[in-house]
Amino acid sequence: MTGAPLSLSSIPQFDPRLMPVEGLDSLLPAVSLDRLSAAALRERFVNPPAWEPESVGDRFRLRPGPPRPAAVLVPIVAHPHGATVLLTERTAHLHDHAGQVAFPGGRTDPTDRSAVATALREAHEEIGLAPERVEILAELPHYLTGTGYQVTPVVGLVQPGFELRLDTFEVAEAFEVPLRFLMDPRHHERRRVVHGEIDRVFYAMPYRCESSRREYFIWGATAAMLRNVYRLLIA
Repeated sequence: MTGAPLSLSSIPQFDPRLMPVEGLDSLLPAVSLDRLSAAALRERFVNPPAWEPESVGDRFRLRPGPPRPAAVLVPIVAHPHGATVLLTERTAHLHDHAGQVAFPGGRTDPTDRSAVATALREAHEEIGLAPERVEILAELPHYLTGTGYQVTPVVGLVQPGFELRLDTFEVAEAFEVPLRFLMDPRHHERRRVVHGEIDRVFYAMPYRCESSRREYFIWGATAAMLRNVYRLLIA
């Protein structure tokens, strides 16, 4: 592929929060609470039913060249009061995905033996999550990002009580979102951006934390991968 890459980041002053909401999937069922317990999640991911991911990549032109392998950890924290997903907010100065909400993860190093190794290493480097605290449940289908990464999402079950140590160069904040919120399609907004050759519908899952009164805008590849998790759990 030749020419400059076309991506959402190429749109001047693009702010996904300002893109219009085209709809919500309010008619789709939420994943029931009994499927969100640690035991039920372990069974579903280890022995999944037949299912298909809803999205396997961003719908715009990629950077020239072959995709670069990467992996992210999808850390599900098994709190007794209800599971959460541990997410990060990237710092504003980074070259790729600056300021976005993301799973901990990154590109594969030559020494990484597998996608699991990449996800665990990156999570330890970015947020200080010790690999021994993560019970690996499954690898989900690859997701190809507009920035040219072929990402393997690695789902892991994390027992609460861990301490985080953020790499402040890459991570501005780490926070948790209730899994029941993310697995309810009433919170899955479909938004659209049209600019020149770009015409893209993307998912957004804005989450307002009651304790901090802050809204975290989950969108793009992170939201798409969470939507795939929903498809697996509801199958």
